Amino acid sequence: MSAAVVSGAGRLGTSRRAFLQSAATVAAPLVVPASALGRGGFTAPSERLTLGVIGIGPRCTYDLTAMLKFEDVRCVAIADVQQTRRDAGKKLVDTAYGNADCRLYRDFRELLDRQDIDSVIVATGDRWHAAASILAAKAGKDVYSEKPCGITIADCQRLADVMQAEQRVFQAGTQRRSVANFQKAVELVHSGRLGKLHTMHASVYIPTLDNSWLPAQPLPAREQVDWNLWLGPAAWRPFNQAYCDGKWRGYWDFDSGARLLDWGAHTVDLCQWANRADDTMPIEYEPTENNIICRYANGVKLIIDFLPTPFGDRSPHYITRLGTCPVRFIGDEGWVETGDEGEIVVMPESLQKEIPDALKRVRGLDVSVHARNFFDCIRSRGTTAANPLVMRRSHIACHAAAAAWILQRKLRIDPQTEEFIGDTDATLLKSREARRWE
Repeated sequence: MSAAVVSGAGRLGTSRRAFLQSAATVAAPLVVPASALGRGGFTAPSERLTLGVIGIGPRCTYDLTAMLKFEDVRCVAIADVQQTRRDAGKKLVDTAYGNADCRLYRDFRELLDRQDIDSVIVATGDRWHAAASILAAKAGKDVYSEKPCGITIADCQRLADVMQAEQRVFQAGTQRRSVANFQKAVELVHSGRLGKLHTMHASVYIPTLDNSWLPAQPLPAREQVDWNLWLGPAAWRPFNQAYCDGKWRGYWDFDSGARLLDWGAHTVDLCQWANRADDTMPIEYEPTENNIICRYANGVKLIIDFLPTPFGDRSPHYITRLGTCPVRFIGDEGWVETGDEGEIVVMPESLQKEIPDALKRVRGLDVSVHARNFFDCIRSRGTTAANPLVMRRSHIACHAAAAAWILQRKLRIDPQTEEFIGDTDATLLKSREARRWE
């Protein structure tokens, strides 16, 4: 079969027997390269983990570029509803491997039908993350899902439950858990060097609610853009290419928690970690003009600060040079603050000696360690840094904060039952009706 996209009404159903019969027609090489046997520092093909890609836009390209460098992992297939993105993804993969083997699919379910794929990365838009991850798990694949992993509380609950039931390895794309400067900041909290933790700051975009539609445009051919599959479980609306180009963000039907999870899935997650709260969440969420003030049962306060633009001026709590997704942890004897630029700022100044010189020189965000953790856990069947429980609790905390902002009133939630207490409207925001798209 050619490298062209595999599509159509049927699913890919090539049997092992048919494959072996086809392979038998190819003459065996006279010399077997050492790499095929795993010698000379190479990983034998039989020992490599195979990876499929579901949705390949700018974010996935960033993640996948790091994964392509792993000798023991091979990306073998890409599924995307847009032809231009499929083609760009194939070029990226084939160039990295020096071959033309990467297979393309319009419908990701055909990729999931392949028994030779061990794992997938789900990097669609938010609307698809949970549904595609669940289908992948039920197809026997381990899953790396970009965040936000679910656009509702119910999505996050269902996703975590399925991963546990199917015994799949799962990694949420909240990669800052695997980034050295954030790890060091959390270590300073856990070590007690800041004294007793009492306040944390997590930055997010200013939340938005937009239920408008872009004007309708002529619908492209299905092979060019499969609009029905692009929408997936999201509510129907007419086609506009801007959505497919990434301009879907901010629209309620496609986005997560009034955009609060764009950064909050990272920054609130880091605060959960710092507070040793991976098995719980804040119990109270109170919106104000500039933030949402959350309180844990242990008395620690989490302030979710609104920032005007993704790359604009920081709020007074933050030092501008720290970059995107800054967090601050405050104890009764000191504080630490860091962000994506890698710099760590601490007080009192005596704590500067706790920051290794090598770490002081690190700048920017490296996603490779988080990806490496995922693949290592596939081999060991171990627990990833951002496992289903970690994702579930931190994402639900973000969604609860977003609900408080949407309703403009204080909300309380039971962290064990994950139910809002005494607020019917908040309960209704826990889920959305999925469109029947098949």
